Amino acid sequence: MDKKKKPKIAVALRYKKNQDTAPVVTASGQGRMAEKIISLARENKIPVEENAPLAEALRKLTPGQEIPVELYQAVAILLAYVMEMDTRAKKKR
Repeated sequence: MDKKKKPKIAVALRYKKNQDTAPVVTASGQGRMAEKIISLARENKIPVEENAPLAEALRKLTPGQEIPVELYQAVAILLAYVMEMDTRAKKKR
């Protein structure tokens, strides 16, 4: 049985505390576009976290769109993890 590999999916989010009421999708793509999003994030030292189910849900949104309420908890967990990793990295410097 030959299983086809699903193309990679990437979604970029931003959250500006005094500007956004919820995290906003800034870019999304699959395949080569996903690889480019991930590459640019790493080049700019932006944390990258792999979460295929969340990426699949978020890729249905358009850039500039806030995440829906149904995804608040999942994105909040992700952002808390990223913030913790950022804090740890700063302490090591």
